[in-house]
Amino acid sequence: MLEQYAGAAIMFLMAMGIACGMVAMTSILGPKREFADKMEPFECGESQLVSPHQRFSVKFYLVAVLFVLFDIEAIFFFPWAILFRRLGMFGFIEMLLFVFILGIGLLYVWKRGGLDWE
Repeated sequence: MLEQYAGAAIMFLMAMGIACGMVAMTSILGPKREFADKMEPFECGESQLVSPHQRFSVKFYLVAVLFVLFDIEAIFFFPWAILFRRLGMFGFIEMLLFVFILGIGLLYVWKRGGLDWE
């Protein structure tokens, strides 16, 4: 019974071994020099312009929530696409209704300025 999982177990153990080996080798062989520029927080290769402790705008969180909302709703397209032929016209109309409701929500957010960064 367990021999079915032997291949997956071997692959998992090999992946874990390689990952742990790479981490161990970089800590053993890597340079240990510390200097002021190296200890600064890295932000896209540029020096920090503002403090990292500042508050973010509410619009940032609104865009993040909207992204998650539309991303999660987009996941519903995959099972629908797989079962498209089996669902027939009923499934097609249901998905059109779903997309229509999503479109209305997106237009509402767009018109209210929820996608603007200014």
